[in-house]
Amino acid sequence: QVQLVESGGGLVQPGGSLRLSCAASGRIRSINDMGWYRQAPGKQRELVAEVISGVNTNYADSVKGRFTVSRDNASGVSLQMNNLKPEDTAVYYCHAEVVDWDSVRDDYWGQGTQVTVSS
Repeated sequence: QVQLVESGGGLVQPGGSLRLSCAASGRIRSINDMGWYRQAPGKQRELVAEVISGVNTNYADSVKGRFTVSRDNASGVSLQMNNLKPEDTAVYYCHAEVVDWDSVRDDYWGQGTQVTVSS
């Protein structure tokens, strides 16, 4: 099938920076949308940022001007997070809309990586 593997989470002080990376592998013909969601304790999972059809980007209002999402290559996506705030603390999940070798389109998720912003 398809696997998404994330890296780059951790503990950072307010105002600091982190970079998350995600690599997809498996029976992939192509990837359409790819990006990042997050889920804080007691809250629903929400979109953070995504690259749509490999070209356009979409950001949550709360991260505009601080986060930058980019496709690394045909099978990867990164999230550069600057000026982090305590409210950015959450588990961050990589998401990809994948078309597989059988031309079946489906959504895939990574296992999640913890980002904690605290002094």
